Amino acid sequence: MPTVTVLQGPRPVEVKRDLIRRITDAFVEVLGIPGDLVQVWIQETPADSWGADGVLTADK
Repeated sequence: MPTVTVLQGPRPVEVKRDLIRRITDAFVEVLGIPGDLVQVWIQETPADSWGADGVLTADK
């Protein structure tokens, strides 16, 4: 059973629904497996808890 973990900042629930659907569809298409075998985990980190290029993401 494939499990995909997505690490990202908070997103609206509509975006997460679309992302999970598209990731599942890709696994179904490429691997030829049933969609109910694909698990997608979204781990959200608040913008004030990570940064890039020396800048806190919340400050961008």
